[in-house]
Amino acid sequence: MRRVVLWVVVCGLVTALCCGCAGGSRDEGRAPGAPTGVTAEAGSATSVHVMWNAVAADPAVSAYEVYRGSEKVREVPGSAHMLDVVRLSPSTTYVFAVRARDGDGRLGPRSREVRATTPAAAAADRSPPTPPGAVTGRAAGSRAVQLSWTPATDDRKVVSYDVYQGGVRIHSVGGGQTATVVTGLRPGARYSFTVRARDAADNVSPAGAPVRLTTAPGDDEGAETAPADFRASARLADGSYYLDLSWVPPRVDGVVTEYQIQLDGRPATSLVWGGTPPRGRATYSFYVGREAGAGHRVRLRARLPDGTWGAFSVERTVTTGARR
Repeated sequence: MRRVVLWVVVCGLVTALCCGCAGGSRDEGRAPGAPTGVTAEAGSATSVHVMWNAVAADPAVSAYEVYRGSEKVREVPGSAHMLDVVRLSPSTTYVFAVRARDGDGRLGPRSREVRATTPAAAAADRSPPTPPGAVTGRAAGSRAVQLSWTPATDDRKVVSYDVYQGGVRIHSVGGGQTATVVTGLRPGARYSFTVRARDAADNVSPAGAPVRLTTAPGDDEGAETAPADFRASARLADGSYYLDLSWVPPRVDGVVTEYQIQLDGRPATSLVWGGTPPRGRATYSFYVGREAGAGHRVRLRARLPDGTWGAFSVERTVTTGARR
């Protein structure tokens, strides 16, 4: 069973639990929490792309420190949630962690450590991959777009793809990935995206054809940022009723670690995974009382890696004690 840590409770529906796992919560007067969703993936034989989720803090996070082992390799502004660590050795495993610092200078704890192994160097490889083909996309609500492309080819192997917004690289994904969701955009804004392929020798392809997209107006986060296939049922255990929930996390860049559950139209609990969050179906249960025949409406949403909330899932209606 995956370990879930409940770290915010509203409405007094459940008992707060503390298992010593720091999350990216807003906590006035204290240092920011440890960044969650930290990942590391080789971008070439001599570089690793490190990503993490935005940390919510008061005052806001002003900077992130990225560590390789015990050494701080670089500091980036609080608006950045990724870094390419360069000048590494081929065929080597590295360990990375991230810390957040808020506007008052308070430094939070280190994130969990993640590992990445650089591939072997390609001797005398000066041939870049071909451009990714058939780059397409569509708006996914007002704050996200979905991009996809056909694979590039290389005389050895494509190690990663770089995604550009205008002329600025905003993200990298592994060489086996040919789609991504970009979040944190502005409503009703026009954007241009391109994709480039990179091989182990750090040869970068020309950009594929640009795709120009306009996000929807208003504040619709888009169904693509909502948890999918959401299910809910009531269960009786030791004279008490529990709601059993399950869902598929939204497919976005980075890792989703935090969810907010809404019960009967009001926030009920927020939860964060203390270990590795599920990539497939996730499950969670919580206490709702002892009364049979009580009807409840429940839905949930994910905090996206850029720190914003995604769209709510569909709402399910559950009655305690009802026959299935």
